[in-house]
Amino acid sequence: MPPPNTPLTHPATAPDISRYRQSNTRIDYVWRFESSTPGPTVMINALTHGNEPCGAHAIAGLLAQQVRPKCGALILSFANPAAFGHMDPNKPDQGRCIDEDLNRLWSDECLAGEPSSLERARARELLPIAASADYLLDLHSMSAPGPALTLCGMTARGRELARTLGLTPYIVADAGHQEGTRLRDFGGFRAPQGHKIALLIECGQHQAASSIAVANRAAARFLAHFDMIDATPGVLHDFPRTVEITHTVTAASPDYAYFGAMSSLVIVPKAGSVIARDGGAPVLTPYDECVLMMPSNKVSTGQTAVRLGRFVS
Repeated sequence: MPPPNTPLTHPATAPDISRYRQSNTRIDYVWRFESSTPGPTVMINALTHGNEPCGAHAIAGLLAQQVRPKCGALILSFANPAAFGHMDPNKPDQGRCIDEDLNRLWSDECLAGEPSSLERARARELLPIAASADYLLDLHSMSAPGPALTLCGMTARGRELARTLGLTPYIVADAGHQEGTRLRDFGGFRAPQGHKIALLIECGQHQAASSIAVANRAAARFLAHFDMIDATPGVLHDFPRTVEITHTVTAASPDYAYFGAMSSLVIVPKAGSVIARDGGAPVLTPYDECVLMMPSNKVSTGQTAVRLGRFVS
């Protein structure tokens, strides 16, 4: 495993996205560009969580460069600008949302009926846009240091696209979160059959300048793969390693605490090792060579604390 990102001393600045509010769709901060040549609808999304500025930099860059698709249609979306407006760059774990996590609301149950929060109202707004996309790249970042990750879901087509693109050195095959459905797992993206694919990229730590670079490269590579742009960046990582998630640890109490500092892709050699305590109960590794994936530094009851997996061929 490569060393984690260097601890941050000077957080990267957040971009000004206010100029992109009034869009060419009827939805604030959502832009759609059509070509005259048939092709897929490709969507690049950022700011699902308001405290993840790397994706906002990538989308703002594409809009500033006036990128237009050579074929099909291109959607560029800032998902939760309200939460982004509340982000404090010096406190990156804050500003994740206003009322609730927008990335747990993409189920029929949550999207039906009258919205009960700002995020549910925004999800209803974004629903027809997300439903129209054939291919989605959702740009995120992490609270803990660690290398960039591509979360491909559980479909074979998702895993194959992640390997073909080589956006990050690691691919994570996971089924999602107990507390709700992500945009990446919405509708046809996670259907066993069909063509739709969504990839979620964890570009690095929230405020790291390196995360912005990863987001920019991933967006360019994704668009080039679908022949959306003239640039043809090569595969960034020729042989990404895949981690298959087998267990998701969800905090059962407000007293969830790890043993020492945690970062992603730590490998625990022995089964039965204690990695945390949850209200006094030990959290144990289920098997040898267990990979700890994306531990959350700030965990509330009912939220995912860490995912456990193993490397696969």
